[in-house]
Parts: sequence; structure tokens; C-alpha cells
Amino acid sequence: MSDVTTPRFRSVLDRFVAYKPGKVVVSPEGRSFKLSSNESPHGPLPSVLDAIGEAAANVNRYPDNNATALIEAIASHCGVPTDHVAVGCGSVGVSQMLLEAVAEPGAEIVYAWRSFEAYPLLVALSGASAVQVPLRDETHDLAAMADAITEHTRLVFVCNPNNPTGTVVRRAEIERFLDRVPADCLVVLDEAYREYVRDDEVPDGLAMYGDRPNLAVLRTFSKAYGLAGLRIGYLVAHPLVAGAIRKTFLPFSVNSVAQAAGVASLAATGELLARVEDTVKERERVRDALLADGWTVPPTEANFVWLRLGDRTTEFSEACDAQGVSVRPFAGEGARVSIGSPEENDAFLAVAHSFPHGG
Repeated sequence: MSDVTTPRFRSVLDRFVAYKPGKVVVSPEGRSFKLSSNESPHGPLPSVLDAIGEAAANVNRYPDNNATALIEAIASHCGVPTDHVAVGCGSVGVSQMLLEAVAEPGAEIVYAWRSFEAYPLLVALSGASAVQVPLRDETHDLAAMADAITEHTRLVFVCNPNNPTGTVVRRAEIERFLDRVPADCLVVLDEAYREYVRDDEVPDGLAMYGDRPNLAVLRTFSKAYGLAGLRIGYLVAHPLVAGAIRKTFLPFSVNSVAQAAGVASLAATGELLARVEDTVKERERVRDALLADGWTVPPTEANFVWLRLGDRTTEFSEACDAQGVSVRPFAGEGARVSIGSPEENDAFLAVAHSFPHGG
């Protein structure tokens, strides 16, 4: 009999660092501005709150496991058939569903780095091997990513706009890349920030996937739709792909309140996108102010800006913390700063203005 007296866990957990959500900090004066999680600064619209309240009265019942009304609303909004849609617990949940459908020991998953910080965590837990391809000029190097694909590659994540740098790859680059990807390798175009894109050369994944059976488009209600606390993400792909992903759905993981809020949000898309336009204007104001102060800030098409700070990242984050402004630091690399309300953005800009930097 073994002398081991504790439960046995997977060896991957010995080297695993769990996801750490954006923190909240408070200044000595009691100010708190959370710009660390790319959230919308706006709460749900009144019509969405009404739907949430109505659904909350019935939470003693299980939700519709097929999310019928939500999938129908998403399909109508996207102009696709319902069998092209799969939903999950946020786009992170859908990403996990994707990996459960394609990953196994010996399989490889390719993604840019740095990119969305959940990718390495999800890949490690899936049992597949991660293949990280360095960014070039803060942007996906799609040619290098295509070179990295082997016969073992099952899936490639392309985050566009990229989190945390906000940079984009454009139509011609993506098409060249997709032409090089083998037909049996799934490409997931992660468009969590699609609603904030204003560059006409950045393609809408929904307009690209139709004649590419190995292309899937990933989106979320957490950002532009302001439902981060309810966790709703979805995927649009050919029926064979969407059907495989639905098989990995954890039963009832998109709850009834979330489903109702998603349907109501899509019905209020016009009002919500007007709020997005305000965020886009603030994004440009913040970046222009940083540039005027001598910072180097990549052009961003998301609801955040990226500051490459290297070894000074932690120092900058602590300077922000001291003023009640929480940002997302990546030690040794840089800081991602969400676009919030004008007041929140001004508080961040005041810290950035006074912080010694070399651009």
C-alpha cells in the first residue's frame, strides 16, 4: 500500500498558475477606478434590467438547456441559421468547450503570445501542447503562426483585436493565413471586442466563415453588451463544428437570467451600440493624450490601451494603485488599461502624465 496520504492530482497542476481577475484598489482619499478587466462602464439598459428581474423570479427552475430563445436571437442578429450557433459560459467557457472537442494528449494548439491570458490555462488543462508564436510589432505574426502549424495542430486561436495589445490583423493578412491552414485544423477567430472596431480593413468573421468550414467565430456579451457578470459567450461556425461544440456543453451552464438578458440585449442593440460609440471616442481621447505626453501606444481597436513598460510595469501599476486606479499589469512586459468613464479615464491619465517614462 502506498505511503501517500493525500489525493492524487494531475501533474499539470504542479506548474499551473490559476487565472487572476482584475483587482480593485482604493486611494487614501477613498477613490476607486477599476480599469483592469475591460468591462463596460455602463450598467444594463432599463429593458435589460426588466428582463433580468422577470427571469430572477423563476430561478427555482432549471434554465432551458438548449438556450432556444437565446440561440434564435443570436442567429437572427448574426444573419445565420440556428444550427450554426453554440453558446457557453462566456467566451472563455466556449473556448474550453472548443478544446474539449479537439484537444487530447499529442495534439497542439497554436496561438500568439502575448494574447488572451486564458489561452495557456485552458490549453494546459485540456492535455494538449501549447505552441506560442511571438507577436511582431505588438501584432499577430500570421505568417509565423502558419509556419508553426504541423500535422499535430488541431486548433489555432486568432484574437482580433488582440488582448492585451488592442492591435488587429486585416482582411488580406487573414485570408492569406487561412489559405495556408490545413482543412482539418480549426481556426477560431476570437472577436470579443468586435463591436469596438472602426478600421474598415478589419474583416467581420461572420462574413468570412461561410465558405471556410474550418473557421469558427467567437463572441461575447461581456464587453460591449455590458453583461460580464452574467457570463454569456457564443460561437458561429458550420453545423458540423457547432454541433461538435454543443456536445461538450456543461448542462445548464448558461443560466436562465443570462439567457433572458442576452435576448433583451440583442433587442436593444441600437441603444447599446450608441454607448459603444461613446467608449470609442473616449478611447481616441485617451490614446491622443498619452501620445501627447510622449508615450508609445499601439493603435487600438478594442476598449483598452496597451503600454509596453518592460521592467517598470510593476512600478507603474503601483503608481496607479496609489491613486485608486487599477490597471492590468503583466510583469516585465506592460500594462493594459481599460477605457472607462471620462472621470475614470482622467484619473488614469493624471497618473500617466506624472509617471517618468521614455515613450
